Formats: sequence, structure tokens, C-alpha cells
Amino acid sequence: MFIDFLVDVFRENSEKDAVIWHNKNYSYQMLIDKIDYWDEYLDQNHVNPGTVIIVEGDFSPSSITLILALIERSCIIVPLTVSISAKRDEFIEIAQGEVILAIDENDQVRLLRSSNITSHHLLRQLIDIGHPGLILFSSGSTGKNKAAVHDLVGILNKFKIRRIARRAITFLLYDHIGGFNTMLYQLSNGGCIVTAQERDPDTVLQIIEKYKVELLPTSPTFVNMILLSEAYKRYDLSSLKMVTYGTEPMHESTLRCFHELFPSIQLLQTYGLSEIGIMRSKSLTSDSLWVKIGGEGFETRVVDEILQIKAESAMLGYLNAPSPFTEDGWFNTGDRVEISGEYLKILGRQSEIINIGGQKVYPAEIESVIQEMENIAEVSVYGEKNAIMGQIVCASIRLRQKEEQKEIFHKIRKYCHGRLQKFQIPVKIKIVENDLHSNRFKKMRREGA
Repeated sequence: MFIDFLVDVFRENSEKDAVIWHNKNYSYQMLIDKIDYWDEYLDQNHVNPGTVIIVEGDFSPSSITLILALIERSCIIVPLTVSISAKRDEFIEIAQGEVILAIDENDQVRLLRSSNITSHHLLRQLIDIGHPGLILFSSGSTGKNKAAVHDLVGILNKFKIRRIARRAITFLLYDHIGGFNTMLYQLSNGGCIVTAQERDPDTVLQIIEKYKVELLPTSPTFVNMILLSEAYKRYDLSSLKMVTYGTEPMHESTLRCFHELFPSIQLLQTYGLSEIGIMRSKSLTSDSLWVKIGGEGFETRVVDEILQIKAESAMLGYLNAPSPFTEDGWFNTGDRVEISGEYLKILGRQSEIINIGGQKVYPAEIESVIQEMENIAEVSVYGEKNAIMGQIVCASIRLRQKEEQKEIFHKIRKYCHGRLQKFQIPVKIKIVENDLHSNRFKKMRREGA
């Protein structure tokens, strides 16, 4: 019923590769057979419609087909991956997970039951109407993780329109709206999902070369890691037609550098949130940060320079936070934007903007300048409270090679002079050795980062 349109695609492409996992190819016919297998497995283990199911693992033949079988069974799915291992138990409790399906590195599934009882009114709402659900946790890079509850019927509807089939690597994890979107897009168009067990530049680019991957959906942080590692010099990337990036603002310097190195690869900025799904987008050019967003089932408006979205695929609400929707049904993204005709430029989260005596400072703009410097591996800019100015600009930096604190401080200040206004230049600079991005390859930007 819910995945009939997907099964139709699978039958049309039964002999084609659907998934490549651990150097083995799995056909679309295998997906059909495996979904039937899981249906019987769920029957035998008395997993009923409306059950909240934790699916732990990574992209694999079992995880993909198990998720599809659970959708067809009208279960409420909570995908979790190793990226949130420190918060695993907390997330299971918030989601009121009743059954845990843990998928190991050999693609074997273990079923466990918890003592949780599904009582939240949003979950009961899904159960009452008999629709499958999806619970996604926000990254929580600037605050607590919020649990967004989706009616999967709204998300599935946009994949009923056939589009271009591609061979894509699953860089974004399936507990992220971008990763879940990649999976459904590929399956609904008869594409091929090429899985990656490790997500470092060499491993990812090696997979692209070996399996002739055409699409890399990733984050600006990982694009920067590719450039810094120079892994692109070690692999043949001629098959790669498109790199899509989202989840955080892209640094203009990083975008420009990547485009100069790979002018034939289309760079496409995407936009989406756990709360509203992924929108269709069109970058003005491959080296431009201006993007047009929208598509079927989405409306946009800008209120006081903040982007708001109305979406048919919007979540029902949060399990652990108040509703963020306006009275007329618009979601306040918190992203400040500039407008030029049909195009927008995403400047950054309102909550991350630094206020220097009334002057607005956007961290990504400063990071983009500092990132141009030779010895900078990563930089994270944030605001710190100040009794006179309200806030001051601070930066945490990770170096490629060791330098003295005093020396790098003067170098950065000198480099920024003439490229940034005086109030934008960091007052405090801290050298750190730890990564400045999360396990989801999203920049961590907070005071004292």
C-alpha cells in the first residue's frame, strides 16, 4: 500500500544493481525478496502496526529493506546510527521506542524489546490513522536535540514523481533527513545506492573511483576536508557528475576552490531540515551561493529577513519541545537570508549571528576568509559576551602544522585586515587539536568551542 510505487520501480529494474555493500552487488529483485522476508520475520516476532521501532545500524541491504517493510507495516521508525552513540539511550527513551532492531557489521539483525510505552499524543495520532511514521533527531549543534515526528505518507508522496536515476554514495547517514532523502530518491528512480562503511576523504573518493559513482551528497565541512587532504589527487573522479551540499552554510572560499579544481562537476546547494524535509533546489551557478528553493509541496516566504517554509511534508511536531509553527502553519527556520529575485543566499542561523554594538556579524563570512590561509585546517567562529560591546568575535582554529599561539594570532589579524571590516576581525583566537565538526560532518559552533 504505502510502498507500492517503490515496488513497481523495483520490478521494472529487477536485474539492475540496487545496492552495493561490502564490495557485493545486490539487485532490485533482492530488495523485493528481502522485504517479503522481513514481513514474515515481523509477523513471527509479533511486531504490530503502530509499534515504535528503533533501527540501529548503517546503510546495508538489511537496514534498507527492513525500513521499507516497517513502512508498509505502518510502524513508527526511529533510525539511529553510531554518530549519536553517546545519546543512544536518551533518544530511545524520548522516542518511546518499544522494539530495537540492531543491525551488526555482518548485516545480521537482533531484536530486543524495551519497557517503554507509546503515550505521546503525536505518536497516538499516527497510530489512530494507521500511517507509518518517522522520528528524526536534530543535530543539536547549538542546543538540545529535538525529536521531530513525521507522517511518512507526506514524505513518500514527493518520490512518486520519477526523476533522473543516478549511482550515488550514501555519505549522509540515514538518521539524517539528507541521508533518508538520498535513499528514497535513489530507490524511487531505479538508481544505485553505493554504501560507505567509513567516511573519510580517501575511503569516499576510492569508492567513487571503483564504482563509478555519479552523485556525492555531502556537507561543506567534508568538501573542505577533501581539499585539505588532497585525496582528490589520488583517485579518478571522472565519473562524478554532481556534488550536492547542505546542512550548514558553505564557505565561499571552499566553493570557489573546489569549482576551480573540478569545473565539470555540477555543484548544487540543497536546503532541508529535519522538520520539513528536503526541498528541490537550483544554484545560480556551480560557484555561487545564491540558490532557488521550493518545488512541489513547498512554499517559502521571508519575514524580517528570516526564511519561513510551509511544506506538505512538514513534521507533525516535536516529542520534546513546543511547536515551532506559526498560527498560519509556517515553519520558522531561524535562517537569515538575503533575497535577489527568485534566489536566496543563506547567511546563517539567527541564533549564531554575533551582535557587535548593533552590527551583525555572520560567522560563516569570517570563517571563509580565515579558511583561505595556508595552515588552517578548520575554523569555527562564535560570539562571546562582552560588557561594553555586547559580544566580541572569537575563533577556534585547528592547524595543519604547529605554530605558536602569538604568531598565528597576528597572522590571522593581519590577513583579515582589508578583507573584513574592523568589527568582524576576531578579538580572541584559540588553537585546538580536536575536530571542529560533529560525527555528521557539520560544524560545531558555540561559545568556547
